[in-house]
Amino acid sequence: MSVTAETLCTAFRGDRRLAAGAAPAVARAVRAALETDADGPPVLVFEDGTGRAVDFDLSGSEADLDRRYAAPPRGPGRPRLGVVAREVTLLPRHWDWLNAQPGGASVALRKLVDEARRDGEEKDRVRRAQEAAYRVMSALAGDRPNYEEAVRALYAADGGRFRDLTRDWPADVRDYAATLAAEVFPSRGEAG
Repeated sequence: MSVTAETLCTAFRGDRRLAAGAAPAVARAVRAALETDADGPPVLVFEDGTGRAVDFDLSGSEADLDRRYAAPPRGPGRPRLGVVAREVTLLPRHWDWLNAQPGGASVALRKLVDEARRDGEEKDRVRRAQEAAYRVMSALAGDRPNYEEAVRALYAADGGRFRDLTRDWPADVRDYAATLAAEVFPSRGEAG
């Protein structure tokens, strides 16, 4: 995963939230914590959008950190549209139907994909939130009481049960997992 200045991260040292925010600020906080107490608990950093672990290169000065995790510069001119040519294999009847559509096969395929994305947007958002929360819970709370039941509640979208099962977890871990899982539960704030 590419980490830039816009990447939002949360760092933990043991059960305590060490820092949260944009990658450069979190990287500086992590480095300061490690310089202050090199023998303390390990530091784990997560990308907030996916729950994936992030490894920072902490070498160099603060300016080096800022440059390393800065947003990539935009070149002059129009942005690229991002159109990518790839092969699609379909049966002849599918090609016949696509070619008969206004604008041809490419336009029809783009419309079908956009419609499918819109139709599945809510499910995809919930699935991504479940995956992010699960990754973080596995790393930070895998040995906690009720962990397995809390994971089941997460995937069952049972916010009340999730809240009850995580109540005795360290506050920072519990709150971060609930924040990542917020999209899963039917009413906002149900897990919090």
